[in-house]
Amino acid sequence: MKSLKYIFFLLAVTFVYGQDLRKPDLSDEKYGQHALNTFDFWKAESFTSTPLVIYIHGGGFTSGDKEKVPNKMVKSLLEKGISVMSINYRLTPEVVFPQHYLDCSRAIQYARYNAAELNINPALIGASGSSAGACSALWIGFHDDRADTQNEDPVLRMSSRLSCIGITSGQTTLDPNVIKELVGELALKHSFMKGSFFGISSEEMKTSKAQELVKQASPVTYLTKDDPPVYAFYSVYKSPNNVSEAIHHINFGKYLKEKMDALGIECTVRNPEEVKSSTNESVEFFVKHLKTN
Repeated sequence: MKSLKYIFFLLAVTFVYGQDLRKPDLSDEKYGQHALNTFDFWKAESFTSTPLVIYIHGGGFTSGDKEKVPNKMVKSLLEKGISVMSINYRLTPEVVFPQHYLDCSRAIQYARYNAAELNINPALIGASGSSAGACSALWIGFHDDRADTQNEDPVLRMSSRLSCIGITSGQTTLDPNVIKELVGELALKHSFMKGSFFGISSEEMKTSKAQELVKQASPVTYLTKDDPPVYAFYSVYKSPNNVSEAIHHINFGKYLKEKMDALGIECTVRNPEEVKSSTNESVEFFVKHLKTN
């Protein structure tokens, strides 16, 4: 009986995490010169170019890996004819803001530059991510196009703009004062908020220099009416009990939705009581905004 229960457990794990996902078509490929500028790529089966979703892992900008991409999401996107790229990027303390974001932006630009080789449509690129990866996706998606048409590097001449963004547990602002209002002081105890991300000390986080850095690093700072639609899922939607729950709270999403609603941009924010499968719903979101037929 014990062995039978174990078999059922393994089957359940396989169903939830999608361990039957096929190997990437490309593994540990480079999109930039740095050691962590790598990606895995799954090519959707198609005789014509496909949309692309780029996944950015979480980890508080200090840890994480592209292998953390949700297998079920990848498999579902591939079944819908959408290719997937999962990326690594440089982390603190190797780099400080804005280099984490710029690495991720470069991955998008790299995909566009190599669209023909990857068989993707450069006009149909979305981004996904969890926690810090979600924050990165939002920052890039709302930021002005980073295309530098005069750059010697042809990759950096490409557009960094996105068609849509589907995230999980993302921070939409890094402003300590706003975060305190949204979820309380508990979130401010996260290492994320102690200065190393910005390259400053915890004492300097109270200065005007820090306030400017916080503003520049917050996705909502760049939000304008021409920005892409967002789907955001948060598993933490009740009073937070610890630092991790606080920094991933749904109030970050509600804060974003208020601002996007005011601009007339589609923004869906969901919690576990509202949806049976956030993966299925986010995949349908990408299909809606990336599939042209």
